Amino acid sequence: MKPRTDAGETGLRYLTTSAKIRRKVDEHMAGGVSLARTKVLQVLAELGPVKQTRLAEELGMAPRSITQAVEAMERDGLVERSPDPADKRAKVVAVTERGALALTTGEQSGREVLKSIFERLSPDQLRALDEVLDVLNRA
Repeated sequence: MKPRTDAGETGLRYLTTSAKIRRKVDEHMAGGVSLARTKVLQVLAELGPVKQTRLAEELGMAPRSITQAVEAMERDGLVERSPDPADKRAKVVAVTERGALALTTGEQSGREVLKSIFERLSPDQLRALDEVLDVLNRA
């Protein structure tokens, strides 16, 4: 395959590949979680019970989007919401026992899928990709 030199074309190829990998990981994650749900659970596990507004800020999501995500996760028993004692209009979100188990299981299965994909690269390719990702993260 001929190396690409057009940054825009390569960027689109990166996005397409990234979306494919994300779908593959989501398909194989266990415990009833996706990558998006895993991120919510990770933040809650790290911070403990927090207001939905803080959760939205931590995840870089719009308040409406986090409300929809939390409502769905609450229906699935992964999180629970309760009124904030200091502000009855606000909701505090916490991970349930089922959510904690789903997080552990989901993280493990997600890592296994990623390992199966990325272990196809040689150690030199992995180092090069890691360096490229560092540059892109700083951009």
